[in-house]
Amino acid sequence: MVASIIIGVAVFGYASIAVVKFINKSKKGKCAACELRKSCSSGCVTPPQMK
Repeated sequence: MVASIIIGVAVFGYASIAVVKFINKSKKGKCAACELRKSCSSGCVTPPQMK
């Protein structure tokens, strides 16, 4: 019983962390969130920062 609760909390905790990371990356935009943004030559233009 306790093991099931611990596993359930771990699964939902990981899922919530993954969703938060996804949302934060999607707010940055396609190229700004990419790991290869410094060496990429795809021609992405970063949008102006909102004030």
